[in-house]
Amino acid sequence: MQTVNFPVFKTKIAGVVKKFDLAGPAGRREYFEAKAGKEIAALKDYLRRNTFVGYLLGKKNSGKGTYSKLFMEAVGEEHVGHVAIGDIVRDVHAGLSDPVKKKELIGFFEKNYRGFHTLEEVVQVIEGRDTMSLIPAELVLTMIKYEIGRRPKKAIFVDGFPRALDQIAYSLFLKELIGYRDDPDFLVFIDVPEAVIDERIKYRVVCPKCKTPRNLRLLATQEVGYDAEKKEFFLICDNPTCDRQRMVAKEGDQLGIEPIRKRLEVDDQIFQQLLGLHGVAKVLLRNSVPVESAAESVDDYEITPAYDYEFDPSTKKVRVLERPWVINDDNGVPSYSLLPPAVVVSFLKQVAKVLEL
Repeated sequence: MQTVNFPVFKTKIAGVVKKFDLAGPAGRREYFEAKAGKEIAALKDYLRRNTFVGYLLGKKNSGKGTYSKLFMEAVGEEHVGHVAIGDIVRDVHAGLSDPVKKKELIGFFEKNYRGFHTLEEVVQVIEGRDTMSLIPAELVLTMIKYEIGRRPKKAIFVDGFPRALDQIAYSLFLKELIGYRDDPDFLVFIDVPEAVIDERIKYRVVCPKCKTPRNLRLLATQEVGYDAEKKEFFLICDNPTCDRQRMVAKEGDQLGIEPIRKRLEVDDQIFQQLLGLHGVAKVLLRNSVPVESAAESVDDYEITPAYDYEFDPSTKKVRVLERPWVINDDNGVPSYSLLPPAVVVSFLKQVAKVLEL
């Protein structure tokens, strides 16, 4: 049972009647300006001179990376960084296979690591795994410090720490432990029904170049392709610098939520404990809105649709079919899931409020 009520954030604004295209960066730019222009201007001004640390908290696949990337898109990537712990571990793991990079990393560990393992053991732990499982919290902290050190003068969103119950105590004093700047900090809680997470996993894809995530069924890109040999549809990355990269799925994702059920239970325990934490500002992001009250709170185009596709052999084009998508939230209430930009409007406004802008 949740200890904090996540209110439905109203994104419908009187006088704003245009239907924005949320699939592409140009449409999102107009949308963010119309819905949160005042807050975006204040955040941009703040970030020219100041930074912050935001800790992203939510179940696996709750959208932490997506929401932070869209936040950065709205205020400018030159001032904000996203530090995903899993990516850091994988990058360090890969770096140890390069002699030059390995020397740099070991030198950093010698200077900064404090823990109960020798340097040799630390390297063996990282080289033996490509995820963070069983990696000591003290070592995770050192790797966070390494990554943040590569991003000077940027506000930072930390994604994926704490990941285990025994890491919670470390996370409460993360800034002090890694010697980071004396910035304002806040916790960002993301509340997403498990039914949404299940669909996100089953149909998710990612751009192999820019790592932007999308979903074949729930978050299509502007262009969809068809592989006649495999008889399957695929999304094409919207990022113009990616040269129409074909987005790809991870092996095993078709199983949905079940393989990570235990992980989700741990995530929920961490989530609930930190919701009760005092002394740190909280940003509460809610992904779903009850069907019966949706018309009062959000515009129709902000609601996640479900997509199906048809291929026309005569024109060699893909036809996109859109229909409403209704899920039951974790309390059994028929609900709509909001598209990420709609959640990010709430994100932008709440962060501006937390920073007293």
